[in-house]
Amino acid sequence: MYPGVYADQHPDRPAVIQAETGEITTYKQLHEGAVRLSNVLRSAGFEPGDHIAICMENHPRYLEVIWGCHYAGLVYTACSSRLTKAELIYIINDCAAKGFITSKYKADQAQEIAGDIPNATLRLMLGGTIPGYDSYEDTVAQASTTPLENMIDGTDMLYSSGTTGMPKGITRAFPGTPLGTAAGLASAITDGLFKFRDGMVYLSPAPLYHAAPLRFNMSVIGRGGTTVIMEHFDAEGYIKYVEKYKATHTQLVPTMFIRMLKLDQVVRSQYDVSSLEIAIHAAAPCPAETKRAMIEWWGPVIHEYYAGTEGNGFVYCNSEMWLAHPGSVGVAIQGVVHICDENGDEVPQGESGTVYFEGTAAFEYHNDPEKTKSSRDPKGRGWSTLGDVGYLDADNFLYLTDRKAFMIISGGVNIYPQESENILVNHDKVVDVAVFGIPNDDFGEEVKGVVQPKTMPATPEEAAALEKELIAYCRSHLADIKCPRSIDFREELPRHPTGKLYKRILKDEYWKAAGRSI
Repeated sequence: MYPGVYADQHPDRPAVIQAETGEITTYKQLHEGAVRLSNVLRSAGFEPGDHIAICMENHPRYLEVIWGCHYAGLVYTACSSRLTKAELIYIINDCAAKGFITSKYKADQAQEIAGDIPNATLRLMLGGTIPGYDSYEDTVAQASTTPLENMIDGTDMLYSSGTTGMPKGITRAFPGTPLGTAAGLASAITDGLFKFRDGMVYLSPAPLYHAAPLRFNMSVIGRGGTTVIMEHFDAEGYIKYVEKYKATHTQLVPTMFIRMLKLDQVVRSQYDVSSLEIAIHAAAPCPAETKRAMIEWWGPVIHEYYAGTEGNGFVYCNSEMWLAHPGSVGVAIQGVVHICDENGDEVPQGESGTVYFEGTAAFEYHNDPEKTKSSRDPKGRGWSTLGDVGYLDADNFLYLTDRKAFMIISGGVNIYPQESENILVNHDKVVDVAVFGIPNDDFGEEVKGVVQPKTMPATPEEAAALEKELIAYCRSHLADIKCPRSIDFREELPRHPTGKLYKRILKDEYWKAAGRSI
């Protein structure tokens, strides 16, 4: 479905609510705005299959912009509002965007890139204008509210978050289907597993430019629900909005769970979260202790999945399944999982290796045949991987060990830092943690920890005491070799709002300081 269906049935129903301000966009307003934008795009020469880029914060009209591009049958690339100038220029040019839509919030960067995106001839800005950009509001207000004839579904072409290098576009087949019929807008996953339905209320605490929030929010509206958008995640604010808006559905990432669990119990108990029926989480492995604590707090409403923007497979686990298989991300419900060694040979049950999916939709990395090739299994069977390492148990439940790129090799031993991160993040004095390998002349690499503490140590002596305490805590749960040999402290770690840690930034810093390259 699409907003126009519900604009006819329930014109005054809230489609989008801004959590902090309570600003409402009705289905009628959302549909009319999307229709107007689709007419603007068609008048500007955009044809189905053409590309357009969007970069802005969680703006009240963000979903109107996306649906307008969708109505026009475009391939739309939602860009992170945290990208550097070079990254944004790269993405706009790499996806061959013929237009660029942004907001006054991004005015400084929009001005900086104006001369470097020559193919993006249509440039619109919400909330104000700068030279070289036309007013989105004025342009759209002058457009027709008559829908385009024979509308077909657009689709997204999103880019990786760039945690291990320059972002890469992920291309899938263009649907070319009549509007509202493309697979994914009301799929078996959202409807069957997650019970998306007419009248649901979905609380969205993440940036809308990221794959899961964007696609889930579109699915909510494609089912006639109301989506409540937070500008930024805040632990107490989140549970307050669950109660205020009586949210029935939501999606989070493990770091959000951790921040909420670290709230004072008095604060947590102030808010009623009993309206939640489905709480979905993904994007990163969730520490078992964290997951168990969330199920105890919210009840068996927590559902986990493992998948990627690439859409090459889907692994699922509800609360009951997880309690029977603690630490698992679930069983494959799309595609068949294979665990393989470096040569592509399948490894025995319980042994870690690269996670591959068989029998799922094909994808490519835009303009990067080498990266596309590296995502396929070396024996040419057509299986594909997201680069994660894991193992299967006797019931075919998948357990993720870590990203292959983050593996530490110390003295010939493979160490996966996710294990020690999962331990350390649950320490009372820790807010966030990153563990990675740094150069060691004797062993090749050694395990390094960087911690964001609740309170920064005031003196070198306090830092040394906290470092000793945390290392001892880790060693009380894991083998010494898996734990950091040293820990540094930072005010904040470079974490993406979607929960992904920019570990490569930290790792590069330490390797460069040692005069070494990765």
